[in-house]
Amino acid sequence: MHLQSPDSKVYVAGHTGLVGSAVYRGLKDNGFTNLVGRRSTELDLRVQEQVQDFFESERPDFVVLAAARVGGILANDAYPADFISDNLAIQVNVIRAAHEFGIKRLVFLGSSCIYPKMAPQPLKEEYMLTGPLEPTNQWYAIAKISGVKMCEAYRRQHGDDFVSLMPTNLYGPNDNFDLKTSHVLPALIRKFHEAKVDGHDEVVLWGTGTPRREFLYNKDLADAVLFILKTPESELYDVAPDGLLNVGVGEDMEIRELADMIREVVGVECRITHDLSKPDGTPRKLMDVSRLTELGWTARTGLREGIRKTYEWFVETHATTEDTF
Repeated sequence: MHLQSPDSKVYVAGHTGLVGSAVYRGLKDNGFTNLVGRRSTELDLRVQEQVQDFFESERPDFVVLAAARVGGILANDAYPADFISDNLAIQVNVIRAAHEFGIKRLVFLGSSCIYPKMAPQPLKEEYMLTGPLEPTNQWYAIAKISGVKMCEAYRRQHGDDFVSLMPTNLYGPNDNFDLKTSHVLPALIRKFHEAKVDGHDEVVLWGTGTPRREFLYNKDLADAVLFILKTPESELYDVAPDGLLNVGVGEDMEIRELADMIREVVGVECRITHDLSKPDGTPRKLMDVSRLTELGWTARTGLREGIRKTYEWFVETHATTEDTF
């Protein structure tokens, strides 16, 4: 059942993260006033009893499941057990509770890493489970695939209105800029900013810089989530009978091109060198967004504009103190 009334109670799981904060803010800006969010210190979604108690007391009408343990190549490779077990626990507890308490629609947010490492480009929804995953983030990918299939299973067995959105690489305000756990775009923003402030003459890029990536501004993803929440079932499942939709911009670029763009936005004169001992990851990840396009949604924020806004937010909130990372 799609979202219509601004009084409907919407629970955004993970409302302080990169995705969840944008979704929460987007709903609020669009006149939805009955919003619910809990920090992980208040509600540990990995603990079934806490999740059950929360749903029992709050009784939300709609759920956006944006809570997850996330990180870049280094973090995924270093903490495989945490990435698979934490994400599986979060998903099982929230999706099952959404069924038990009769949620009108749940939107589960996954990741483009669910697709095989060498899948044809652009990535179509039907390519899931057709080949081996990228080894460095397979643990996270397997958890997210399980979430997609769990939503599909509840829809098939019980008729639950559970939808899965697979966003491409995300960035924007509230991103993670810790160089040990961050993704490539925020990591490069921090590296170029520090080169600017400290007068360094080079920034080191992991790998060859030739892999191609697609980047989606988190506010655009929030807009897509709201669009899907408001799309009637008949339209939604006519286009996506499996309940799975990619979210992206439909364009990609090489990582070294991204580095050049970020260097220009930050406004620093330094050279870019490559650490070839570090992995490249998947050669290319471009999303096929034809399903969402057919439904009537497209991304609106250009990459350079989004990087500029993200850098401005970074400078305002992080760059004044070192201990905030």
